[in-house]
Amino acid sequence: MSGGGKGVSSALALSNAITNLAASVFGEQSRLEPMTPDRKARWRKEIDWLLSVADHIVELVPSQQKSKDGTNMEIMVTKQRIDLHMNIPALRKLDTMLIDCLDNFKDQNEFYYLSKDAPDSEKGKSRRKDDKWWLPTVKVPQDGLSDKCRKNLQSQKESVTQVLKAAMSINAQVLSEMEVPENYIEALPKNGRASLGDAVYRSITVEFFDPDQFFASMDLSSEHKILDLKNRLEASIIIWKRKMTQKDGKSAWGSAVSFEKREQFEERAETILLIIKHRFPGLPQSSLDISKIQYNRLKLFKDFLFGSQDVGQALLESYSRILESLAFTVLSRIEDVLHADFMTQNPNQQPCKRSSLKDENQTKPVTTSPRFDTEAMSAKTLSDLLTWSLDQNDTDEKSETDEISKDVDGNVQKLPVVTNKASYVESLGGVRSPTARH
Repeated sequence: MSGGGKGVSSALALSNAITNLAASVFGEQSRLEPMTPDRKARWRKEIDWLLSVADHIVELVPSQQKSKDGTNMEIMVTKQRIDLHMNIPALRKLDTMLIDCLDNFKDQNEFYYLSKDAPDSEKGKSRRKDDKWWLPTVKVPQDGLSDKCRKNLQSQKESVTQVLKAAMSINAQVLSEMEVPENYIEALPKNGRASLGDAVYRSITVEFFDPDQFFASMDLSSEHKILDLKNRLEASIIIWKRKMTQKDGKSAWGSAVSFEKREQFEERAETILLIIKHRFPGLPQSSLDISKIQYNRLKLFKDFLFGSQDVGQALLESYSRILESLAFTVLSRIEDVLHADFMTQNPNQQPCKRSSLKDENQTKPVTTSPRFDTEAMSAKTLSDLLTWSLDQNDTDEKSETDEISKDVDGNVQKLPVVTNKASYVESLGGVRSPTARH
């Protein structure tokens, strides 16, 4: 399937196929406009082909059968695996919502796009100042957008934000359930200080820890630096968790740091990692995520189908990842239009450099997230996490069964919701290396 003699696993081949399909169909969604009928039909047809594999990933469940003489017997029947049964339909719904969002801009005529080769005098203050200089410049009427158009854009922004949250939640949960590969563990440093570096280690191990102060002291000026910090944090969390479960004091993983202190440091690192995930949703995958995807393994049935690769997890991870990417892109394009409208209405405002990484709630104070019971988390399905919030202020959510968002026409759309939530980093390093599923 890879075109070479060695080939790759079925799980990785399907994951790559979904990723490549999304790249070829959506590409760089540079404008707020509907997909062409041909692209839409191709996407629907080919994603259905790839996801059809999930229909044949089953588990045995008890059932009752009545014999000819009227006797009831308990037999085992096949049923689609519960995580796929719950979450493939949820992801399809998110997929449909994103495409419908783009379709809603079919007949709009209040804003348009200039060619990237247009002179700066024509672009005015709307020209891009960030690193995505190749994207077309948005132009709006001289007096700004109408109230109706502005409200429609805000409504679409809220709807896409909910889709982004749901896709991020599913993808994070899938990755957290995957076992950490042994080759990743073997490449780790011997202690958390070596992984984090002296400066970051001191900031985490201070007596009075404040996440806001930690981020104020870090250099997060580029995507590379943020990703590097994320990689170091994930590595240190795994190191500390392995040390806390290490029984042999003579092991190379042993340390003089007390169990309580190490647990405290690990909680702080988890908090920082979760905040990074919330504040910078556009980050590329970390080294740990890439390793999990490449070496995807099935925890429970590793000796059976598909060469011990968890194809179901690979489908969920790749499908949720490309939907997360598309949602983030559409959200960025909506914000481009709103930014152009703001600059038109405030001509004296100096144009600022817009970061494609930062979340709009970045300046809000941060609170330490509670720890979660790993056994309770493993019992949850991915659809239970469809409303994982990007905001720390969402902790006082109401215990509703549905979260409602509206499209541009005011039609009500519902996203599945539950109140039980789990941390993205909760299973980064379970007892003895978490049984890596990727």
